[in-house]
Amino acid sequence: KEAVSGTTLADNGLDSYVARLKTVRDEKADLFVCQLSTNDATKDKPLGEIADGFEINSFDTHTVAGAIEYIIAYAKETWNCPVVFYTNPQYDSGNYEKMVALLSEIADKWEISVIDLWNDAGINAVSDEMRAVYMNDSIHPTRLGYLEWWLPVFEDTLSKTVS
Repeated sequence: KEAVSGTTLADNGLDSYVARLKTVRDEKADLFVCQLSTNDATKDKPLGEIADGFEINSFDTHTVAGAIEYIIAYAKETWNCPVVFYTNPQYDSGNYEKMVALLSEIADKWEISVIDLWNDAGINAVSDEMRAVYMNDSIHPTRLGYLEWWLPVFEDTLSKTVS
């Protein structure tokens, strides 16, 4: 896990997902899992466009689309392993909703899996009382939220991805 609070997918400095990923080469990986960062939505990063090709140096990593495609290409070239992105459950963010739709299109292009909590009816049907138990705020789960709410969905998708 290489999480750093407040960072974005879009490459805007040394802490971005893209910049930090470039420093991770010697690790071994059977599976690469990446969050569709809520920080890109909060910080209003440009969505960008899905590239026509698959060449790692052709992506505009200063945009969300370019950063996602770069991350997928990097993981595939570096570790030749399956790539899975995951989204947050729904919260009040039109920007994040657009990012989720964009990720779906990119996933189709690259044939990767997405753990789509945003569009998961079961995840989003949880009561307000349980959401308060499972979430520290609108985007950060509690330990119990990870364990009881998100983990069963992750286990299902990840077991299918690596089997």
